This record gives sequence, C-alpha cells and structure tokens, in this order.
Amino acid sequence: MTNSLLLQRARERLAERKLENENMYNSRRSHAYSELPELRSLDARLSAVIHEALGRAFERGGDVRDAIRRSRDESLELQARRAEILTSRGYPADYLDERPLCGKCRDSGFVGSKICSCLRELYNAETKRELSSLLRLGEERFESFDLGFYSGEPDPVTGVSPRECMETVLETCRAFAARFGKGSVNLLFQGGVGLGKTFLSASIARVVSENGFSVVYESAVSALASFEGQKFGHGSDDDDWNASVRRLLECDLLIFDDLGTEMTTSFTQSAFYTLINTRLLSGGKTIISTNLTDAELERRYTKQIISRLMGEYLNLSFLGSDIRAIKKLREFRV
Repeated sequence: MTNSLLLQRARERLAERKLENENMYNSRRSHAYSELPELRSLDARLSAVIHEALGRAFERGGDVRDAIRRSRDESLELQARRAEILTSRGYPADYLDERPLCGKCRDSGFVGSKICSCLRELYNAETKRELSSLLRLGEERFESFDLGFYSGEPDPVTGVSPRECMETVLETCRAFAARFGKGSVNLLFQGGVGLGKTFLSASIARVVSENGFSVVYESAVSALASFEGQKFGHGSDDDDWNASVRRLLECDLLIFDDLGTEMTTSFTQSAFYTLINTRLLSGGKTIISTNLTDAELERRYTKQIISRLMGEYLNLSFLGSDIRAIKKLREFRV
C-alpha cells in the first residue's frame, strides 16, 4: 500500500529529474551544433527519414517492409557519419544520444502497471523526509535502547522485573519491524511517561520505512484535528485537510502517539473510531501509544473503540521509572 500524497511528491521529483536530464541533453546538443554545424542537418535528416519512407510506401502502394529497410539503412549511414564527426573533434560517439535516467521505465516511473524501482526509491526518500520532520531519527535505534534504565528487581506481586518485561517488549518491537507486512499485528503501547514508547515507535518507523513501506507518525491531537478540519474546514484548505486524512488512512503503518491527550468530544470519539476501524478493514497496520491505564481507557472511550483496542491490538505494557528523570539524576550525581 502506498500513501497517495507521498507518491505524488515522488512523481513530482521524478518529473523534475527527467526535465533536468532533458535540459542537459538540449544544452549538449546546442553546444555541439554551434561547434559542428553539419550535425544539425544530419539530425534533421535522421528525424525525417522514416516518415518520408513510410509516406512514399503508402502513397504509391509500395512494400512497407522494403521502405522500412531502406530507411533503416539510410539511418545507419547517417548515424555512422554523425559518430565520425563527433569522434574527430574529441567527443564520444554517443554524445548526442538521448538517454533516460532509468532504462527500465524510461523515466515514466512505471513498468506496465507496477511502480518502477526508480520511483520507489524516490517514494522511500519522501517517506524518510516526512518522518525526519516528526521524529528526531538520530539515536532512536533498537541497538541504542538501554535496558539498564529499567530495574531488575522483581515485582512482589507478579515476580517479574521491569527489565524482564522491557526485554520482551524490545524483542517484540524488533521482530514486528523486521517482519512488517500484511500479516503483521497492530500494537498498543501502554505505560507511564518516559518509559520508551516514543523511542521504540521511532525505531520501528526507521526500519519499516527503510524496508520500503510508507509510515506516518502523528500525535492524537494532530491526527484528529485533520478529521475535524476535513469535516468543518472551508475554502482553500479543504484539499490539504483531505490529503491529511488520506495520508492517515492509506499509509502502511500509522504510529498514533499520545492517545488520551486530545479533547474528548463526540466528534473526536467518532473520528478515532473511523480511523482505527477503516485501517483494520483496509489491512493498514497501526501502533497506538497511550499513558492511560485500562480503566482510564474504558472510562474515556466508547465500547466500540475499546472492543477494537482490546480485540485487535497486541498490548505491550511499558514498566519502570521515568527514564528522563533517571538521566537527570545521573547527570546531577556526576
């Protein structure tokens, strides 16, 4: 699944590259023509040969194959003469040949109905560019996730330490990112502030986007504001709101951050349900992170929403103490 807005941007980048390549060719041709005027008449003759031969064949009822053969022979002679002129002045023989940047799709971006690898590469770059404006994308890597910030002391009730719990969470997230695809589950990150939910979300986003999937990272407040703008907005911003909502609905992976920080209204509840239900039906995968407990979620959201969250998402509990507070305390002690 591709994000239509990002695909459009990628196609615009491809069109820009194609135009730059054409401009370079035209500049090269003009330079050659100015130094070697004979080339201009040779190229003009080359472009006219096939049209003239076919025209004569049809007008006189002649043999089309014979006309094509004769035009081919003349074209080869003209091309050989052009190469001779170019090489005699120190230019490569193919100096005036038009060459597309991509030989597979000839810069169209598609091979048949499939996206060409050149357009896919530009699409992936657009995905990463969008993520870089939403995430720091610096240290957020699975390899940098420090389990040393989590206590190894077992919980007196469960007998499991926060570190053991977070080891499982880390490995689950790593596997999710590496194997991401249509068969992936949806994830619900649940736990207090500063326990690594955003860090692991960003780590997943990095791997999934590098593997060629479209990823959108958005806060609950911003995402639901897009739905509100689409419904109630007016004027020139309508297309922008529509594009923002499509982006949320169509991406391969949506990371929906800080559920519970948005204003709770009948509209936001409806919009949130539409978002998660539409993505479930379309097969898009979603990671939702929240600081709310099960009880707080049930008090705040409708039964339909809770049913989707509890029935369609794998819940990963983040345990421990606020890592940011621990870091500050360590810095203070040093």
